[in-house]
Amino acid sequence: MFHMVQYRPLRLITKTGLSSRCLKLMLTRPVAFAQIGKSWFSNHSLVGNKNIILMGPPGAGKTTVGRIVGQKLDCPVIDIDDDVLETTWNMSVSEKLQDVGNEQFLEEEGKALLQFSASGSVISLTGSNPMHAAGMQHMKKNGIIVYLDVPTTVIMGRLKLMKVDRIVGQSPGISLKDILQFRKQFYKRWYDIRVLCGGDIAAEVVAEKVLDAVKRYQNSELETFISTRSSRAGRSMEKDSHKYFSDVVTEGLAPDGGLFVPKRGLPKFTAGEWQSLIEAAYTERAQVILERCIHPADIPASKLAEIIGTAYGENFTCSKIAPVRHLAGNQFLLELFHGPTASFKDFALQMVPHMFAYCIPRSCNYLVLVATSGDTGSAVLDGFSRLHDTDKQRIAVMNFFPEDGVSPIQKSQMIGCQKENAWSVGVKSDFDFCQTAIKQIFTNSDYTGFLTVEYGTALAAANSINWARLLPQIVYHASAYLDLVHQDIIPFGSPVDVCIPTGNFGNILSALYAKMMGIPIRRCICASNENNVLTDFIRTGVYDLRGRKLIPTFSPAVDILKSSNLERYLHLIANEDGQLVTQLYNQLENQGHFQLRKDLLEKLQRDLVAGWCSEEDCLAAIHSVYSTTGYILDTHTAVAKVVADRLQDRTCPIIISSTAHYSKFAPAILRALRIAEIKQNPLSQLHLLSSYSPLPPVHWGLLETLKKKGNEDHQVCAADMSVLMSHIETLIQNHFM
Repeated sequence: MFHMVQYRPLRLITKTGLSSRCLKLMLTRPVAFAQIGKSWFSNHSLVGNKNIILMGPPGAGKTTVGRIVGQKLDCPVIDIDDDVLETTWNMSVSEKLQDVGNEQFLEEEGKALLQFSASGSVISLTGSNPMHAAGMQHMKKNGIIVYLDVPTTVIMGRLKLMKVDRIVGQSPGISLKDILQFRKQFYKRWYDIRVLCGGDIAAEVVAEKVLDAVKRYQNSELETFISTRSSRAGRSMEKDSHKYFSDVVTEGLAPDGGLFVPKRGLPKFTAGEWQSLIEAAYTERAQVILERCIHPADIPASKLAEIIGTAYGENFTCSKIAPVRHLAGNQFLLELFHGPTASFKDFALQMVPHMFAYCIPRSCNYLVLVATSGDTGSAVLDGFSRLHDTDKQRIAVMNFFPEDGVSPIQKSQMIGCQKENAWSVGVKSDFDFCQTAIKQIFTNSDYTGFLTVEYGTALAAANSINWARLLPQIVYHASAYLDLVHQDIIPFGSPVDVCIPTGNFGNILSALYAKMMGIPIRRCICASNENNVLTDFIRTGVYDLRGRKLIPTFSPAVDILKSSNLERYLHLIANEDGQLVTQLYNQLENQGHFQLRKDLLEKLQRDLVAGWCSEEDCLAAIHSVYSTTGYILDTHTAVAKVVADRLQDRTCPIIISSTAHYSKFAPAILRALRIAEIKQNPLSQLHLLSSYSPLPPVHWGLLETLKKKGNEDHQVCAADMSVLMSHIETLIQNHFM
């Protein structure tokens, strides 16, 4: 028998134990794989007494792959078909199926599984074993279930070559393809690990992928996070204080003021793995990508599937979730406004609250702070208000927004989204003050310590400074490319450009991450409005805030001068030189500017180009596109359209991120389309848009929120740190005490 490595329970105990943020309690976990080295196969430490259980459809290669894995591990190999069922029944599986029929076959197959026991073995299940719940629960008790996920089209081809014309469940009127699709729900219910097996991948390669996946599953120590401002020397001294995904999703900002990033970078997908997702639905793509970015010790695959299903189920009105629409010529729109609050922020903020609730300890209350330039606020409030009642009792949200720096509809939406655990506070300043204030609050250990001791409450962040906010955005950039392939616009491997309106750099950073993970994005085009600090920086390498004042524009979500997520990108191109990042941001804070070295600027300009758009050009683009196509761009998408027109070279498709629904910015749209005199009441503005029949319908969520009564009031405070902290303390007292 193998030697069992006992450490995963210690990894999981942090889900119910006390948080270091609450009581400063530190649990140090043993490094079980410290000596893994070259001998990890020979010393049998991979799975110990547990079994590796291969699951998948008929034709997935479970038997062949199982034998190869068993040889590499020098352990017993058991094929359920040959070694269990046929031995038990004294007849072939096909004879048994013909003898008893589908339903009885499944029952007797399950009973045989219940009577089976093994340890330290590689076990290949039948294609129909997962359809018997009791049998699978029995197997799962002492095994790691590995799902060999092979595209249905590939399985159909293999079964044809094998001359298989009947499997369990097939009957007149039900095709083989229908059965294979039906079974997927059972495979997804049971697996611990998924291995993508697209195309003509060899069994030897699949076996290696299985072993790599099991190794990752057993060793969460490999997937830790560091601060963008931590030095290499400092990291070597911090080995006993690793941060994991469940830590960074709850803490948000690193203690040194930097942002968390994965120490080993993001996972890479092969071309074959991406191609296996071309036929997949959006939720399936999200599941596969996020499983590779989040260790199962933090969020198991089954829980992740539940979270994704909740986030992108009834809350999104388009079944494609993030559809790609042809606009004109080589330009395509990635529509990111079909969620409940009508902006791209819904993709992360319908998901992150459920991740947060799962990851935090049950023994501590949490107040989530967020600063918004417009869209984030309503998305955060809506997302956290959808938590279960028990979670809402221990998790509250406070949203700070510039009182006079968002559109009237955005403000009404944020006020209308207030719930029993979610509040909005208008600040008499701009977004940069709100964002800076939250960062300063997080790094004020005296204040956060006071809240912990006095009220048993820890602070958390929901802005894109939180790493978990970026992951769902990677998904939609990858999905957009796969949709173009699926629509036969391009073959897989052909490049595309993306153009993204951005102020805080999070959305465009997610596209860069998708590129790093293997999506063939050629150039990322950064589109700014008149607050064009990012455009200047990308062109010159100089980030200069001296003498700049924020200009209110028709596209308020990108009315930002201090771009938070740029720090993550600079850390990446500087080869994780935290000291350099610290130096640059200290200089920005103290002197109002910094300049990149020439070599770093050259790296940056290989990834990025940038342009900006005036207010007049923004409105003109909305009018022009509507006149020629009948489609209405929102103001942010119009900014991106103008910049894309100027910077694209038309040698490949360009995907423009449509980040919000046009009806969130009704006054600007009415002005651009020259429809009528603009009324000041936000609901009246939406009704005016609705009444103009040639226009596409306004967003359902906006109308519903603005029609609500009783949530019209909100608090307004001065741009003063002590005032903000007083509001925070009052909310904690009212909600948690």
